[in-house]
Amino acid sequence: MNIPNRKLIYSESQDTFFNDILLNKVADKMRIASNTVQNNEFRAWENSTKSIKNLIELSGIKDTYITFEYLVPYTQKRIDCLLYGSNKDNKGVIVHIELKQWDNVKATDIEGNFVETYTGRPQNLVAHPSQQVKGYHEYLIGFVEIFEENQIGLYGCSYCHNYTRVDGEGLYDQVYKKILDDYPLYSKNDVQELAEALREKLGNGNGYCIFNKFMQSPVRPSKKLLESASKIINDTEKFALLNDQIIARNTIISKIKNADKNNEKSVIIIKGGPGTGKTVIALHLLAELASSKKKRSVFFATKSKPLLEGIKHNLERGNQAKLLFTNLNQYIPSRIDENSVDILLIDEAHRIGKTSNNQYTKAADRTDLAQMDTLIKAAKVSIFFIDDKQIIREQEIGSTDLIRETASKYNCSIEEVELISQFRCNGSDNYLDWLESTLGHNDSKRILKEQDNYEFKIFDSPTELYTELIKRSEEKDTTARLTAGFCWPWSKTLDKEGNLKNDVKIGSFAMPWETHGDITRPPKGFVKWYEWAYKPEGIKQVGCIYTAQGFEFDYIGVIVGDDLKYNEETDALMGDVTATQDPTLRRGKENFDEYVKNIYRVLMSRGMKGCYVYFTNKDTEKYFRSRLEVV
Repeated sequence: MNIPNRKLIYSESQDTFFNDILLNKVADKMRIASNTVQNNEFRAWENSTKSIKNLIELSGIKDTYITFEYLVPYTQKRIDCLLYGSNKDNKGVIVHIELKQWDNVKATDIEGNFVETYTGRPQNLVAHPSQQVKGYHEYLIGFVEIFEENQIGLYGCSYCHNYTRVDGEGLYDQVYKKILDDYPLYSKNDVQELAEALREKLGNGNGYCIFNKFMQSPVRPSKKLLESASKIINDTEKFALLNDQIIARNTIISKIKNADKNNEKSVIIIKGGPGTGKTVIALHLLAELASSKKKRSVFFATKSKPLLEGIKHNLERGNQAKLLFTNLNQYIPSRIDENSVDILLIDEAHRIGKTSNNQYTKAADRTDLAQMDTLIKAAKVSIFFIDDKQIIREQEIGSTDLIRETASKYNCSIEEVELISQFRCNGSDNYLDWLESTLGHNDSKRILKEQDNYEFKIFDSPTELYTELIKRSEEKDTTARLTAGFCWPWSKTLDKEGNLKNDVKIGSFAMPWETHGDITRPPKGFVKWYEWAYKPEGIKQVGCIYTAQGFEFDYIGVIVGDDLKYNEETDALMGDVTATQDPTLRRGKENFDEYVKNIYRVLMSRGMKGCYVYFTNKDTEKYFRSRLEVV
């Protein structure tokens, strides 16, 4: 039975809660339990907890149980308030309530139910409260076993106790009708209706008993969630495993069985270059393990938001398997108990960072452990998919050596599999060998020949390159993208007309980068930065390494900037840190040569059928041409 830590900041019976409110103790107790809290959050607790007390009092319900700030399993999210009781049929019911202090909100038509409101800064774009409630509801249903057989009912809503309801406006705009129907939002005008809803669902009390059942319920993916995950690979031809991939799959399955049998902690390292199918294997394993008769908690984790969102975007509508796709930062000790995850599949493991702490990590969640430690510590079986030559910045330190070292620290058995055959670049191992040779990853001198069965073409201008990519993208079932080295600034704002700025300028050629993350509302016809790779509108923007890594296209265009230059003395390529506009790479300038070569190795290996290139530095272009067979 898997019962991870259940963290609550406040948990009391109705009588004790009422007394704590009268004595102004609730927010103080929550501050002590959370170790640290910002002043604005403390004030929110003071106001919202009093609103809940008034709501319960108005409803007339007795013997309920109240908790605040419940940690949602396997996430970094907390549910503001949970109320526990029984209905008139004596069936246990749990009501989860999202509490908001908002009093002024502007509706938006952005896909996904977003609003604009003040949350520390004016006109901040955030999820509609009902959308938040939906997310929490899906996680509870998906992971807390007590809800699986409908043993206990679950009802989710939001309560904006400072907000004045105006039908058809703000939070009640027509654009939110569907989400409001599914997960109601109550304003200060609706307090009577919300009180009546609580009376209907919790009127028979017995809250402490229901609370205990909830807290003691096993937490692991539900049968329905696992069934959804087992269907994530419906295209058997596209996701079929071949050659080394089958060996990797068999080794992993065998290792998992041994870990179960011997109750041992295990680490498996799957090494492979571009196109060897690491992500396909990981997805195949997720689906296969989810369909197993033995119920396990299994997750797919990666640092790449574009990759995560791209996978979820391609799931069939309504497929709850999206809950099994996570980022790396959530496997911290304050959130995840040691060995509470049965199997953790870590894709793009070369992107593992030094730490899971970031600017948004609350003080209570900060950890002294390295990120690699948090991942291995959290899971019984950790499976790392890695390419050591894809490390592209100083903050990302994932490597096979570090995995082995950390695994030994936690007494893990270690298994390694190397994928040799690649299925990208028209299956041409020769092209990848040539690319690595040309970039200086090895000392061999290779010439790319026509019979190497891969279309590599150098263009005289970026306009010609882009025109060819557009032609390719218009072919049936063909994908194409333009990328570049980070040698031009990346604008954080739109221009005066509300358009993206054409940052990438070369002569008469000018195009925008993928939309900056600070631009929360892209202009019409454009997409958010993390959608660039998997939505067709991405062809209208230039992508960088951070959005292209982990994806593949039929044709890739690469503008090689002045950050990669030819050194006549050494007859080799070298990095020029003065040409980069990437602040992260500037800080890691002592390793810039290695990073920039890795970056172009990644970019120039994204195309399955062809790679089209333009060089801003003509000496660099001449060097590449010298490595091509003259036909």
